[in-house]
Amino acid sequence: MQIGDLAKETGKTVRAIHLYEELGLLQPAGRSKGRFRLYGSDALLRISWIGKLQEMGFSLADIRTVVLESELVESAPGAMKRMRDIYARKLEETREQRRRVEALERDLQASLDYLDTCDVCDPERLLSACESCDLHDKESRVPELVRGFRAK
Repeated sequence: MQIGDLAKETGKTVRAIHLYEELGLLQPAGRSKGRFRLYGSDALLRISWIGKLQEMGFSLADIRTVVLESELVESAPGAMKRMRDIYARKLEETREQRRRVEALERDLQASLDYLDTCDVCDPERLLSACESCDLHDKESRVPELVRGFRAK
């Protein structure tokens, strides 16, 4: 297929595909009689792979390094081990990021639950009165996101 068809099929721009070529991430399978670049189905897979790595947070420079380093490895098992190590590190980073996002979600939910009682507060009440609010259970912990807002 020609580059325009490849772009349509992958949702990438022609410029992005040219950039992948410039960086050595993608190679055309050949050229037509009119000297147009031609790509095989493996180009679809490669572009999808590049997209997935970008979604994981890899820059194109990072991906280029991965490709170039894997080409330096003589054996298939060596190249696969290298990819496995990269993916294992990324998986741990992703899990840690997920833990942070889940903690943030809990903090936000606790803050929303706490602040839901504030809509019944007397509108004439001053913000400074929130320090000794009698609408909240004295035993309940004021969420940090709420305490931080009230702090001066």
